[in-house]
Amino acid sequence: MQNKKNQTGVGQMIQRCHKWRQKRKQYVDLARQTNDEIERERLLQTAEHYCRMVNEEQIKIDSQRDPKDKTPVEEITESGENSDTVDTNEEEEIGFPDFITNLK
Repeated sequence: MQNKKNQTGVGQMIQRCHKWRQKRKQYVDLARQTNDEIERERLLQTAEHYCRMVNEEQIKIDSQRDPKDKTPVEEITESGENSDTVDTNEEEEIGFPDFITNLK
């Protein structure tokens, strides 16, 4: 019975992570389309906040998973790509805002 409870709890945590990853992607996409530097930075900070939330939740998920199930889980996005590679590519494309790269 306890194992069923853990599975349900882990399932809910995974759903929350998925929702937060979608929100993060939404904010990153908005930041790319925004011309206002201040608004872009606010959107990127919000996206970073969701990233931290996902990381913390992922640690909880990993600690509650059964030791025999500790193989790495690769999440597949709607487009069929591995989410880790999608996140990495997004971060590389974003770069630093102008006010950071133009420091003198």
